[in-house]
Amino acid sequence: MYVAVKGGERAIEASWRLLDEARRGDTRVPELSVAQIREQMRLAVARVMAEGSVYDEELAALAIKQAAGDLVEAIFLLRAYRTTLPRFGYTLPVATEDMVVARRISATFKDVPGGQVLGATYDYTQRLLDFALLAEGDDSAALAAAQAEKAARTAPPEEAMPRVLSLLDKEGLIEQETRSAEPKEPGDLSREPLAFPADRSVRLQNLARGDEGFLLAMGYATQRGYANSHPFAGEIRFGSVSVEMVLDELDEAVEIGEIELTECQMINQFAGAKDVPPTFTQGYGLAFGHAERKAMAMALVDRALRAEELGETIEAPTQDIEFMLSHSDNVEASGFVQHLKLPHYVDFQAELELVRKLRARHAADTQGEAA
Repeated sequence: MYVAVKGGERAIEASWRLLDEARRGDTRVPELSVAQIREQMRLAVARVMAEGSVYDEELAALAIKQAAGDLVEAIFLLRAYRTTLPRFGYTLPVATEDMVVARRISATFKDVPGGQVLGATYDYTQRLLDFALLAEGDDSAALAAAQAEKAARTAPPEEAMPRVLSLLDKEGLIEQETRSAEPKEPGDLSREPLAFPADRSVRLQNLARGDEGFLLAMGYATQRGYANSHPFAGEIRFGSVSVEMVLDELDEAVEIGEIELTECQMINQFAGAKDVPPTFTQGYGLAFGHAERKAMAMALVDRALRAEELGETIEAPTQDIEFMLSHSDNVEASGFVQHLKLPHYVDFQAELELVRKLRARHAADTQGEAA
């Protein structure tokens, strides 16, 4: 047993060395720095921050480098690091309506207060490989000038950008959000395990850190009829918002920094209920960084999970709260699937003996019937 253990330790240490070599790749190629990942792979960084539940671009970039580009592994690394951090307090809810917008579009109204701001997006590209990106040795001065010109072109507009849904709200055509007389403290999934029944605050937390691929597939399913929804992108906005925190020493809120967020408000048809006239309802999505696909998918799933609340018939898995929330976390899903790579020798031997006995019994029964 001791020999086997020592041999296993040596094999694992050798695996670590091989992993380092594989991650580095050909040493004749310049090493990718954390700063390069942070600046040039911003969409990957945004996903790792969102699903890792930590807003820190440098740490997310470090995790991506350490994981050799495996985003689920990077999310696992960041979330594991998160558990070591102390919590000093809670910030106030961010005011996304006051967002300094870098991109803002609506698919419901052509002319909206503040206008449509296309910003930086792949939506209008032709999806053709740009072989010019293979060129190396960009002139730093030319690059700096290009970046300055880009910043001038994409400077956020100064005029106010009220929410698009306020246009529907003025006519009373969209559901009204009401505050409870006794507000309930929202749950905290970063400290408490997921439990059912789960209210909307817990569901949104779960979806915000849920796997983008899973949410995308489930959101797509709702559009194909597995939730009976007909969605419209009311508004998608990306930009920076101030984060404020109340300090005990000052007894007032102070700004402690800014973060970038993507917010999506999805509009859905609703036929109404006994005491509720036909109206539009909402699905909501919010994610760190520039993550429109994640925020949109989240909004689609959020609306589907409100079926019981709105008196709709639950017919599809996308409307099943327990199914959706229990399977959306890629860290848990990855761990459960990948644990199959660990030794299961004893379990398998037991199964093997059982199958052998069952086959022997089956053969005996077959011979008995033939006789």
